[in-house]
Amino acid sequence: MEKVLIQTETKSYNVVIGEGALAEIKPFLSSHFQQLTKIMIITDEIVADFHLSKLVNALADLNPIVFTAPGGEKAKTFEVYYQALSAALENHLDRKSVILSFGGGAVGDLGGFVAASFMRGIPFIQIPTTILAHDSAVGGKVAINHPLGKNMIGAFYQPEAVFYDLNLLTTLPPAEVRSGFAEVIKHALIYDPEFYAWLVKNVNDLQSLPIEKLQYALTKGVKVKREFVSRDEKETGIRAYLNFGHTLAHAIESEMGYGNFTHGEAVMIGMVFALKLSNDLLGLTFNLDEFIDWVHKLGYQTNIPLQASSDRLLEKMKQDKKSIGEAIYFVLLEQVGVPVLKQISSEIMIEKLNDFRQ
Repeated sequence: MEKVLIQTETKSYNVVIGEGALAEIKPFLSSHFQQLTKIMIITDEIVADFHLSKLVNALADLNPIVFTAPGGEKAKTFEVYYQALSAALENHLDRKSVILSFGGGAVGDLGGFVAASFMRGIPFIQIPTTILAHDSAVGGKVAINHPLGKNMIGAFYQPEAVFYDLNLLTTLPPAEVRSGFAEVIKHALIYDPEFYAWLVKNVNDLQSLPIEKLQYALTKGVKVKREFVSRDEKETGIRAYLNFGHTLAHAIESEMGYGNFTHGEAVMIGMVFALKLSNDLLGLTFNLDEFIDWVHKLGYQTNIPLQASSDRLLEKMKQDKKSIGEAIYFVLLEQVGVPVLKQISSEIMIEKLNDFRQ
């Protein structure tokens, strides 16, 4: 079991990573909350089928209330958010209650935003069940989607703790493994060249990755996230570098329909595009062909879907929450481990998108 301490302006908390981490939750609740009234688990139908009984058993006699959302990005709609708030009210949660977000990134975002807005904020704990959530569960960004943009309605709201039980990852389908591991690769590219070199050398098959290597990679990813979150909690500066690959990725997700294209696989396409832009515009000397060969072996696609037109993607990118006055800001790399934020004109973006598709 490993613990990574996250320290921000508003809160310090631990990320507990390892096999059997669920067993740490009940002792934490007992020691951390003086007058705990009620516990509400927010999960989704997929996680509930596979793992809910394990969490309920780990909580023993605490009798949690359970709210079950649809799977994936369908959990992050206004309707589901409203239903979760209604469930909290109907079950008489109060300011001494706690929400447990038990699932992947979508459930973590939903549960965190419910906690942030219910009675102006009650405590919550992240319990990730996916590789992708090693990123989203840390740092306190919680949100729901709007048809016009991903994560456009949300808050910065830190959890009390994160419990990351690696035993829960064994049921993930291949697409979800790829989705999550794209964020691991992102963390290495924006911060740690040595970690990136380790990944290329040691990760050749995502379906048979030994648990020791997976724990090492996820712990490194959490530590990279910590470096940015601790210095820039509200994303006014360097935390924006964590969006490497995400501007185009969010546009692809929106254009394809949330839930029809996994977040991490869209991020991989976005990273390949950002790496090409970095080579073209900043003089980055990165062997993109070797990178593409490696990620293809891991099962990723690296081309923009044909049905997502360049013009439509451009409009979606202008609506991204990182855009200012419709100017598009892209995270690029001067070199591996040295990210920069660069404004790119619509004309250049269309040209580069069309060139990338050829």
